[in-house]
Amino acid sequence: MKEINSPEDISEIAYSFRESRILLSAFELKIFTVISTHMMTSEEVSKTINADKRATERLMNALCAMGLLKKVKEKFYNTGLSSKYLIEGKPDFMGNLYHTNHLWKTWTHLTDSVIKGSSFSGDQNKTEKDEWVEAFISAMHYRGVSQGKILSMMIDTNNVKKLLDVGVGSAAFSMELVKKNQSINAVVLDLPHVIPITKSYVLQEGLIDKFNFIEGDYLTKDFEDNYDLILLSAIVHINSYEQNKFLINKCAESLNKNGMIVINDLIMNKDRTQPSHGAFFSLNMLVGTVSGDTYTEEEMRKWYTSAGITNIERKNTSFGSDLMIGIK
Repeated sequence: MKEINSPEDISEIAYSFRESRILLSAFELKIFTVISTHMMTSEEVSKTINADKRATERLMNALCAMGLLKKVKEKFYNTGLSSKYLIEGKPDFMGNLYHTNHLWKTWTHLTDSVIKGSSFSGDQNKTEKDEWVEAFISAMHYRGVSQGKILSMMIDTNNVKKLLDVGVGSAAFSMELVKKNQSINAVVLDLPHVIPITKSYVLQEGLIDKFNFIEGDYLTKDFEDNYDLILLSAIVHINSYEQNKFLINKCAESLNKNGMIVINDLIMNKDRTQPSHGAFFSLNMLVGTVSGDTYTEEEMRKWYTSAGITNIERKNTSFGSDLMIGIK
């Protein structure tokens, strides 16, 4: 973490929102996609995006100052990096930035959320907002494809015949586990407005015959049983401590003997200041959920032991989160 040594350092933090907002506004307006591989004037771009000419030029000049666009003789074009990652339809398109833009809007209520003690705008994870949900799942899938490959190598699936993925999203992790072990049949659970999106991702991968789908809230929906592996990826941070204790117990009851529960999430140190991205993410849960938070290893171990889960092991994934694996 960078040391803060001067008033200038404090000012740099305070003003850092400017570049973030410039990028996100340009992304929201699809400026990089509009330019694509062409050279265009700001007037041409402004007409395409139905925006003010002078304001568009100001924004694009700022993007040049940031190194995301280039400008020659009043015409703008994408840099190599922008062309690769910020143009819709490209293989490496960073669609997750749509979700980042939604986060900007919730984070504007951080002060209100601190006063209130929970999200100022309600629990977005359980609210049926098509645009927000699709952007969120797209963001998770963008990271999940590469992360799922790593996760599948870290989990012993030799004896796994049936798995349950709770709060599945795009099913990126489940699909990688199924690809690793073709004898696995996956059951995936998520909210009714999410499952159709999940099915579309599974269909794209040609794995639909290996998946069964359950619609519902994981805190109230029956999980069924006879699972050898239950995956809780990016789930526990949405819930309160007591909700997670209940959820782990519910998972344990659905497991076969010697079955595994795998938590994939941020794990905080005892004083909750590190890792730094976990400390920031706890605030993300404050502004975006009713009772979500980040948790320590000790807290997760207590959930496991209270549910009769033993042989608890922690593994670092290398992509920012850790696995907590427990055996029934």
